[in-house]
Amino acid sequence: MKKLSIFDFDGTLFNSVDDVVICFNEALAKLGFECLNREEFFSCLGGNIDEILSLVLKDQNTPENMEALKETYLDIYYNSEKENTLPFPGSHELLLKLQEMGVLLAINSNRFTDSIESFVDRFFDDIDFVLIEGHNFDTPSKPSPEGINKIIEKAGVSPSQAVYIGDSGTDIKTAQNAGIDCIVVKWGYGDENVWQNDYVLECVDEFSQILKYF
Repeated sequence: MKKLSIFDFDGTLFNSVDDVVICFNEALAKLGFECLNREEFFSCLGGNIDEILSLVLKDQNTPENMEALKETYLDIYYNSEKENTLPFPGSHELLLKLQEMGVLLAINSNRFTDSIESFVDRFFDDIDFVLIEGHNFDTPSKPSPEGINKIIEKAGVSPSQAVYIGDSGTDIKTAQNAGIDCIVVKWGYGDENVWQNDYVLECVDEFSQILKYF
């Protein structure tokens, strides 16, 4: 049985893409670049912000354009209400149940750590996470296993006692690089290619299906 559950944030615990698309398109329009629809933006997700910027800008992803878009987007995003960014139904209930069972909980994401913490404080203030390891400019981002390794070390468990829960191919690679099992959720931003990956322990349709591993 597992003792540590490490969650991805975007597309796993929180439905966050709509606010990201709104703010990115506002930034793109402000700078005179072509906007993206929701489906087009899905193909850009998974990496850290620089990797997303590069995909969003396509053949216009020069260092100057990327820096301008990053600065404009972050200013718009951090000053927006982000009213569309909400926990997926059942996520809070699962975390509470796991916590009651004595399971250690953590988050590892390519979203900035302070952004994750702001949503956790707002929606999950009764959940005690061992560590929230988001993207920081001085450390490698997913699929590097560094974040997971930090969490496992702080939790004091072995890799075999941990499981990573995410929705994307990046999450699977991250778990694989860290040498831990991976569960994929189907309500996020992944697709059939992700769900059929041989490394995945199980693809789940509901949060309740995760409980049996603990």
